[in-house]
Amino acid sequence: MMKSRTARTLVSLLLFPLLSLGCQKESESVVSIALHPTNANILYVATNDAVYKSRDGGGTWEKFPSFSARRVTTLAIDPLLPAAIYAGTMGDAVYKSPDGGQHWLPHNVGLKEHVSFVNQFVFHPAISEQIYAATTVGAFYSKDAGREWVERMSGMKEVHIVTSIAINPKEPAVLYGGTTGGVYRSDDGATTWKKINNGLIPERELMAAMALGVNAIEIDQTNPDVVYAGTTKGLFRTATKGEQWERIGQSISDPFISTLVIHPKETAQLLIGGPAGVWKSSDGGKTWKAMNQGLATLNIRALAMDPQNTQTLYAGTNGSGLYRSTDAGATWTAVPLTAAPGTAQ
Repeated sequence: MMKSRTARTLVSLLLFPLLSLGCQKESESVVSIALHPTNANILYVATNDAVYKSRDGGGTWEKFPSFSARRVTTLAIDPLLPAAIYAGTMGDAVYKSPDGGQHWLPHNVGLKEHVSFVNQFVFHPAISEQIYAATTVGAFYSKDAGREWVERMSGMKEVHIVTSIAINPKEPAVLYGGTTGGVYRSDDGATTWKKINNGLIPERELMAAMALGVNAIEIDQTNPDVVYAGTTKGLFRTATKGEQWERIGQSISDPFISTLVIHPKETAQLLIGGPAGVWKSSDGGKTWKAMNQGLATLNIRALAMDPQNTQTLYAGTNGSGLYRSTDAGATWTAVPLTAAPGTAQ
């Protein structure tokens, strides 16, 4: 049993998919959820044991044969070519499927051999062949759909572990990088970065290792100057592209934030997940309400909102599998990862 915030930080940023190893049944920890951009029936989830795909809105699932010797830690669907699926792993770098998960190939040219953990993929909004990856040895960029990667760490002098990346939908050259040393911003497509921690964490505290892990960054789609950062020490908001941050969400019962979702159109609606379950704000983060009815486990690892029907949400827990809400989080129902008849296991 972990007794310190530092221990929990290390687990969240580096070892979260291992939490259930040896002490839970198969598939009880859902570490990543990827929803098809236009077909609400198609979704993918990664557990500690496998990658699953549903073609019927979570009714039945196909379990893909293991394509990596290591655990999958994150999934992403190309928003413009949704048959292309990317999987980041723990210790095996990047795999890609060009055909909806039926076949997987390593896409690791240019990635350091010691990339130990891929945390997130982010796509250029107009040119999805351009991809950014957050890893435990830095930020990487591919201009050719993952065939080759180059490191993009100039200016990130104090850190190597990049935990999250967000890209401005209206100005794609502007990116935010969440790290174990706070937040960085790039104004030139990740060619260079500058630290933007004012109001986020005092400089003297950054001297401590793993002082502030930024687990999730999300940008307001209608006003991209507004950015939210979910960290190991609370939720923060900026209205100035990160030049100044303010702490919000102090009423959330646990400050550790694992995942963050913003409604794409009604951007005052926010959802966060963490060890205290799912919490929702309808006023841009001023007030919060727990939304945990029906959840058997409150330790939330992943949240996703259906882009076609924003009333539909999915939550991945670190203990009792996948849940779905069809009423914007008011109630949750378990979604068993049940294989379809005849599906290879």
